[in-house]
Amino acid sequence: MFKNFVTSFQKKSLKGRFLLVIGILFLVSYLVLGLLVIFMKHFPLQMQYNYRIAFGVLLIVYSLFRFVRIINDNND
Repeated sequence: MFKNFVTSFQKKSLKGRFLLVIGILFLVSYLVLGLLVIFMKHFPLQMQYNYRIAFGVLLIVYSLFRFVRIINDNND
């Protein structure tokens, strides 16, 4: 699978590679942000703990959605 990813990455144009890297960057940022919202002790915004967990889970689910989109776009 990794070898297939590398060969399809090399076949992409410069614009396609740039957009793939940006997509992976945002995927990681949404995942880290979701984890920070859930596990940060002193969150800068005043939110109840239940809402913080819901918002963090929402961000993590969105990052998984982006991951699926990147995988599906990479198969083309």
